Amino acid sequence: MPVQWINSFRISLATLVSYIPLIATVVTCFFSLILARATLRYVEATDKGLALAREGFEREWSPDLHLKLERVSATEANVIVTNLAKSSVLLQLLQLRKLSYAVPFERCRLNDPLVGGMTWTQALGRRILACTGKEFDGPIAASMTFYCAGRMFRTDWFRSHIQVRDGRILSLEPSNIPARRVHVIEHKGKERRREFVQDVTAAAAAPDQPERKTDEKFFVTGA
Repeated sequence: MPVQWINSFRISLATLVSYIPLIATVVTCFFSLILARATLRYVEATDKGLALAREGFEREWSPDLHLKLERVSATEANVIVTNLAKSSVLLQLLQLRKLSYAVPFERCRLNDPLVGGMTWTQALGRRILACTGKEFDGPIAASMTFYCAGRMFRTDWFRSHIQVRDGRILSLEPSNIPARRVHVIEHKGKERRREFVQDVTAAAAAPDQPERKTDEKFFVTGA
């Protein structure tokens, strides 16, 4: 009997030793699942933190302009542009139109910088009267195109209600603010950068070469 017990003990010990790798594999898989779940939770929390940080950065540094048309006298009115963001912008194009028009009626090309938190004012009495005519009672809208951080943006149309009688501005009051924020103007076709600095000696050195023409178009739609 002792010999049989010894033999059976040897058999069970050998069986137990053979099961050790299997048990180690199961334990390793269990802890691997726990670590994978913890890693996924960490990645998810990191993504949420990055999204919140990006949203806060965009709210703080994204460009935001406010336009207001203000009556000065019977024949004069000003447009007041306020930079509500921290980043500075370069004003490029001011557009005016009546809402019944599908395209802007008046365009005023600019090249004026506007620092964050500051305002910019321009007299537009003649342009507004040219847009409305001598007799008009209804809404008029203004929009601004500008550069910021190397990209071109355009605001939505800021509307105002104007009354014009016999070529005189009786009233000009803001009616609402746009529901959308500024958006980047997309280029049709291949993207091209405008050359702000040009080499004037290149044309003189190669007079026989044809002048390069730029075909840069902006896709601008009304609200």
